[in-house]
Amino acid sequence: MQVGILAFALGVVLLQQQASLPEISWAWALLPGAASAFLLCRSHEPVFTAVGKVLFAAIFLSAGFFWAAVFAQSRLADVLPHEWEGRDIQLIGVVAELPQVNENSVRFAFEVERVLTEEAVVPARISLAWYKERGKQVTAIEAAPPLINAGERWRITARLKRPHGSVNPHGFDFEQWALERNLRATGYVRKDGENMRLDEMVDRPAYQVERLRQEIRERFIQASPDHAYTGVLVALAVGDQRAIPREQWQVFTRTGVNHLMSISGLHVTMVSGLIFALVYWLWRRSHHLTLWLPARKAAVVAGLAAALGYALLAGFAVPAQRTVYMLGVVAIALWLGRFTSATAVLAWALLAVILLDPLAVLSAGFWLSFGAIAVIMLTSAGRIGKMHWLSGWARIQWAITLGLIPLLLAMFQQISLVSPIANAVAIPLVSLVVVPLTLLATFPPLDFMLLPAHWVLSVCMEAMRWMSDVPQAVWSQHAPPAWAVATGVAGIFWMLLPGRLGLGLTTGFPARWLGMIALLPLFLVLPPKPASGELWLTVLDVGQGLAVVARTENHALLYDTGPGFSAEADSGSRTIVPFLRGEGIKQLDGMIVTHADTDHSGGALSVLEAVPVEWLVSSLRDDHPIQRAASSGYRCRAGQSWQWDGIRFDMLHPLEQNYSEPKPKTNALSCVLKITTAHGSVLLPADIEKKSEYQLLARDGDALSSTVLIAPHHGSKTSSTEGFIRQVNPRLVIFTVGYRNRFGHPKDEVMERYRSLGSRLLRSDADGAILLRFADNGFAVETSRMLRRRYWQDIPQY
Repeated sequence: MQVGILAFALGVVLLQQQASLPEISWAWALLPGAASAFLLCRSHEPVFTAVGKVLFAAIFLSAGFFWAAVFAQSRLADVLPHEWEGRDIQLIGVVAELPQVNENSVRFAFEVERVLTEEAVVPARISLAWYKERGKQVTAIEAAPPLINAGERWRITARLKRPHGSVNPHGFDFEQWALERNLRATGYVRKDGENMRLDEMVDRPAYQVERLRQEIRERFIQASPDHAYTGVLVALAVGDQRAIPREQWQVFTRTGVNHLMSISGLHVTMVSGLIFALVYWLWRRSHHLTLWLPARKAAVVAGLAAALGYALLAGFAVPAQRTVYMLGVVAIALWLGRFTSATAVLAWALLAVILLDPLAVLSAGFWLSFGAIAVIMLTSAGRIGKMHWLSGWARIQWAITLGLIPLLLAMFQQISLVSPIANAVAIPLVSLVVVPLTLLATFPPLDFMLLPAHWVLSVCMEAMRWMSDVPQAVWSQHAPPAWAVATGVAGIFWMLLPGRLGLGLTTGFPARWLGMIALLPLFLVLPPKPASGELWLTVLDVGQGLAVVARTENHALLYDTGPGFSAEADSGSRTIVPFLRGEGIKQLDGMIVTHADTDHSGGALSVLEAVPVEWLVSSLRDDHPIQRAASSGYRCRAGQSWQWDGIRFDMLHPLEQNYSEPKPKTNALSCVLKITTAHGSVLLPADIEKKSEYQLLARDGDALSSTVLIAPHHGSKTSSTEGFIRQVNPRLVIFTVGYRNRFGHPKDEVMERYRSLGSRLLRSDADGAILLRFADNGFAVETSRMLRRRYWQDIPQY
């Protein structure tokens, strides 16, 4: 049966790799296939029996494939029609989850009960943001959004759009994330006098749990408002990881203890075991209770109930689900008095997770959680002879660190080198001290427990910070190819097999050192890079903004850094740095920040913090924070030029005198760059407008002709004048725009001008990141949405 479960899981994973969903009618073919497999397995001929078993595995694989397809099709059917995007719709519904408050808004999941707007069609579950009001006449109190609580029923007017995110190599897939969480539209609450709270609390268990989570979070914050690690305690109690500041997450990531700062399986198991032991000890002391129900069975029920309660309080994430299901399998076995193997427990827990939610396999937590448990079982289960607890603990820590290397490099392109030591310190302190004290503090009379919990956590954090500051605490590298990851997993499996069998008299599995050789492709197989004279240009999908990475054989340049989103997130940390790391670009030879507008400069500080940058060229003031952060900064001006590996870079704008103009517009100071190769050229004009285009035509008209053009100012009607685009005469024009952006870029009349020239048009909101390769006397173009097409990706209609 375990083989069948693994085959079923493989089928679920296979479905998630598809560009489109299959026809469900093909699933009927499984019935005769299953009947044939059953008959073959009952045969007395070994050959037929073997064929039957293989066929059964194929049937289970197909069943998992179609089960995931049915689940996905059902979820995708709940969709916001294109014609209702961007229109005001009045809704009645319930705040379904813990609201998230930041400096400008409150965001919450909203379950729609009624659609009041006539003929409007809205998905059952959506994500909404309620923003602060803006205006000179609005006071701070009036500007703040209302207090939103989980479980409240509201009537609101919202403006929605379909889930649509940026698609970049090695980047975060928002559309996948939204599908996992069943958020089938996103939007914001419109200002409307009819927006009002209808009910303080909707009486439904799921909403009551979410309200309890919110009350605990608010009580923790009020009880220790000035403590540095209150957010961590909130995360350990109710699973709200967004309560942890970004700089603390960086410490956890660099030390490899970030799994402890969420509700991990270790925490759930610890709570369940504690309740099991307590109930067992108390129950045995009552003769009446033991006669009614054996103490072991009573303790099993109590331990499982505690695990389920803690997992629900934590938001029921995949690691918590896996632990609850595993404990459930163990509880059933103990209740029935039957022995069950560790691998059977893991297999049935896996089946429970993917049956209830096949989309769970899309999350990193699924693979890391089951991977860690599989490594522990491989290391400890079935071993002969007793081992000292300290040696066993060290062996498991080493095995987990080693065993998760392929997955961590595939998903995040980095691993913590100090993780074994950091976990050896953090796991006992957090799991055995901080978590129990924090959970006790969830009961109102025991709020004071937060103080010792925070003190112990502070001691732990000092050690983590010290280890995080070690220069080589983290190994970062390129993203390995899929075959190297598979080879690495096989190598890990071979290395962790028993070295000896029996009492040491019989040699175990031979040549386990060969597993180390299987790991080498993870590190040694490098991504491809341009040949001499070639230019690879990647126009990243950063929404309404611009970020372009230009690579030659031995150099890399970043042209603009995309927008900033909030104090905690920007395009630098979310898109550019993951792309550079995944492609194996360890440093930038140059970075150009064309002008001060935040849609072009918002990610610069994150890039400067994460990646060595040899020099910065910009039109920013000398006192600008980006200029101060750069080790070597210069002002961009026409006439600057350099060559890398046979590729010429020329700065065409602005002139030196443009900086001395009274109150110059930031767009007018945009650094305009032309890159010329033997195979073609590209012009990057940033946000120049008509006046700057006229100046360029008068001054450098002949230099403007280019094979590829990044459309000026995102296709605004203030740019792309007739004379300018005719002089450039591009074969390909790229518009870098955000999906349904509020400016309406690119403008229809601008796109029509380029079409009339015969130019091919691409846009980042529809095509994702655009990858250009100038080679072989021409250029090739690919788009991220076509290279990695998945069935959940939205196709915009324009």
